[in-house]
Amino acid sequence: MEMVVNAAPLWLLLATGLAGAVLGAFLPQVVVRCSPVEDEPLPAPPKPVLAMATAVLFVLVAVVLGLSWELPAYLFFAAVAVVLTVIDLRHHLLPNAVVLPALGIGVVLLTCAAAGQGDWGALLGAVLGALVLFVLYLVLALISPAGLGMGDVKLAAVLGLFLGFQGWGALFVGAVLASVIGAVVSLAVLASRRGGLRSDVPFGPSMLAGALLAVVVGERVAREYLLPGLY
Repeated sequence: MEMVVNAAPLWLLLATGLAGAVLGAFLPQVVVRCSPVEDEPLPAPPKPVLAMATAVLFVLVAVVLGLSWELPAYLFFAAVAVVLTVIDLRHHLLPNAVVLPALGIGVVLLTCAAAGQGDWGALLGAVLGALVLFVLYLVLALISPAGLGMGDVKLAAVLGLFLGFQGWGALFVGAVLASVIGAVVSLAVLASRRGGLRSDVPFGPSMLAGALLAVVVGERVAREYLLPGLY
């Protein structure tokens, strides 16, 4: 399925932005409930920040997808990305309590999208994308366990599901962007002298950021710049 930017009506952007803000105000509670139990628990993340972040992502997704069958699935993915990013930054952990349900719910929502638009090939691409990215990250984790954890491997299956639904170009761009963003963040940490070569920089946020960018521009970048011969 080729991702294009649709002319989303103003009412849809306002509705998704409002929905994102309302949902984002409840996400701090989700973050706290899904975070590991600690002797000195961290305070809940600020509601305004998560509400604003979720609202912006919801509007961005609506701008790209318009009023479409797959819109609910990618709004859900955006909300999950916010939760997992906050938890991984705070605890260096991608909890199964979020990742595994996200995979199952994602399959259900994308199946509904495929049925609604009559594109079962996109659903097959989603399943294959989840499998490919899971295996790729599993191999990388086995080769370099210090660099990737099993949480990253499980998250890769979720990202592969949503990116594979769009196409192999989006999947490829998402994987590349994750590595690029991760490298930039690591270099920034070193440059700021806040960590050394062994600093434990969580990779989950970079994976999620790369996937969200790929949702917006993945297929276009792959078609016009990275893999023009395959289109």
